[in-house]
Amino acid sequence: MKRSHVLIVDDNRSVLSALELLLQPLCREVTTSVNPNQLPSLLEKNHFDAILLDMNFSAGINSGNEGLYWLRQILEHDANSSVIMITAYGDVELAVRAVKEGAVDFVLKPWENSKLIATINSAIQLQNSRREVKLLKEKQQDLKGEVNREKAVIIGDSPSFKNVLNIVSKVAKTDANILITGENGTGKEVIARELHLQSLRSKEVMISVDMGSLSESLFESELFGHVKGAFTDANEERAGKFEVAKGGTLFMDEIANLSLPLQAKLLAALQNREIVKVGSNKKIAIDIRLLCATNSNLETLVKEGKFREDLLYRINTIQIEIPPLRERVSDIPLLAKFFLEIYSSKYKKPSLKISDKVLEQMQQYSWPGNVRELQHTIEKAVILGDGHTLTPSDFFFSKSSTSSATNASATTLEEMERQMIESSIEQNGGNLSAVALQLGITRQTLYNKIKKYQL
Repeated sequence: MKRSHVLIVDDNRSVLSALELLLQPLCREVTTSVNPNQLPSLLEKNHFDAILLDMNFSAGINSGNEGLYWLRQILEHDANSSVIMITAYGDVELAVRAVKEGAVDFVLKPWENSKLIATINSAIQLQNSRREVKLLKEKQQDLKGEVNREKAVIIGDSPSFKNVLNIVSKVAKTDANILITGENGTGKEVIARELHLQSLRSKEVMISVDMGSLSESLFESELFGHVKGAFTDANEERAGKFEVAKGGTLFMDEIANLSLPLQAKLLAALQNREIVKVGSNKKIAIDIRLLCATNSNLETLVKEGKFREDLLYRINTIQIEIPPLRERVSDIPLLAKFFLEIYSSKYKKPSLKISDKVLEQMQQYSWPGNVRELQHTIEKAVILGDGHTLTPSDFFFSKSSTSSATNASATTLEEMERQMIESSIEQNGGNLSAVALQLGITRQTLYNKIKKYQL
């Protein structure tokens, strides 16, 4: 009860004073009201752990209908509310009716202090349990998405990639905020998952959020959650990603896509280690390990005034730069054979092989889409190939990108990204859903890129 906020609604000021004196030493806060018409306003502005509600308010009327009406209003606002009805000795039947309609218990006037305190304490525990169950259900929904993801396997023994894995092993068991950088398709989320799996939080969930797909209006609701009625279509209270990831890892992809106002809101949450749901003023402590990823140069964006320097320092305790595939040429045959095993099994084409000529061409290709492009290239070849060996005729490599892998770095990151998106749009006949699937990004992120490059 020490951390609880209790509301008492009764038209008898003597009752309010007595209950307030009794509960104030035991609770964090006690709010009282003689007028039930104030309930909608009170519920909008506060979160109450227990509500004591009188059965009757109008003089001479003892039907209990007023109490039942306000009970329904409270439960309509939040079905998890713990409401205790206050009633006179002769109105026990009314109190039982109220319990059937959703009240958690009732107390009789005059009350026994010890029994009343025990009743309130039980009501608070019940509400906490209900909210915990609701949070677990929401976490379960996120977990279903995580479980249905293809399990990522880390492949590579090139010196540059081994260096990345070495850093991962050193920092994984800390709670340091990690910024993972690298071009599109290099495997930033794969490294994020490896950090989580090797961390002390591995038994809890890792929640992923594509920041590039969040609109200005959905940002706070998605990350911080909202209460019922906070905005149109907010039909029930919802936990945000920070709350769902409690005890685990929160992975924010495409962090550079946030606007400056949203960066400020995120920074405040990280600095204070607490969030406030949309439509509420109750602060909720957060307990997450933060991982962020971007394909942009945040230091350049800071200089250009597009990214907050204080936020960069907050998310960048350790930075892990993932090398592009053209800088880990020796890993290409390993990755190609790995993906070949997956897709030859998936599409019922056992015993498929890749010719040495194809592997040679692959090591000469610059792979602007990196590992993701290699993966989709292998899948397409397996689907369309006819023989038992995949030959150069089963693959298409852009001539502009088929050059010495070591010289490919002359192309800027943005130019390669633009070329890759443009090429994918052409290959898929303008079908943006297929393009997003091929590139491994959301449609919203694809729209943002198309707008950025004016494609």
